[in-house]
Amino acid sequence: MSPARLSPLIPSTISLSSPLPPKSPIAPLLSPQCERKHHQIQRPQLRIDKISRRDAAVLLSIISLIPSLHQPSPAAAFSFGISGPKDWLREQKKKSSKFLLAPIDASRNSLRTARLLLTNDNTDNGDKELEEIQRLLISAARDCVPEERNSFVSFQASTGVEVCTFRLVMKNAASLLGDKDPVKLEAEAVLSDLIRSFSFLNGLASETNMQLTSSRQKLADALMDTISALNKFEHGVKDCLEV
Repeated sequence: MSPARLSPLIPSTISLSSPLPPKSPIAPLLSPQCERKHHQIQRPQLRIDKISRRDAAVLLSIISLIPSLHQPSPAAAFSFGISGPKDWLREQKKKSSKFLLAPIDASRNSLRTARLLLTNDNTDNGDKELEEIQRLLISAARDCVPEERNSFVSFQASTGVEVCTFRLVMKNAASLLGDKDPVKLEAEAVLSDLIRSFSFLNGLASETNMQLTSSRQKLADALMDTISALNKFEHGVKDCLEV
């Protein structure tokens, strides 16, 4: 065979000798014993992270117990029976009792003024006196008689808003007492009697004839009964406040 016939094979030989792309390095395989050692080395770092988070949680819990940084809500204190905040609130109520009892005192003054008008011997201005008496009685009732409320107060009451001042006073005074506390129950019973007394008094005033001594006296007696009921209610509120 002549050498000229072998020349076509030379290009294929050259293509085989062209450079190949570099192979990616193969990570060395670890034996099972080496793998276990590798994980053992990494575990301390993971445990440090967990301990750090746990320590942070403990630290936050300790901070939350410091009164100067976190004051627990009174509702939470009551639910757990903590006496500290409850005693503090009780003392604050005692200190503000004068303001809480102020509406009762104002109503008593209105009733006394109305009684003075009734006992006045001068009946020449009977109609004007009766109008003034009725105004005083409505003011003294403190929106606790539904029939005597104006339209705006009636609208508020229809939406569920408590408008009776005496009920608001009672709610504030007995807020630290249980629902079945005998002191609270007694004060609530006295409050119901007071509201009934005001309802009767205002209805009687609308029927009073100022020209008749007997009619005036009947209204005056009802006024005294209402003043007595108001005094009992004040006493009940003071019992709730422990003053």
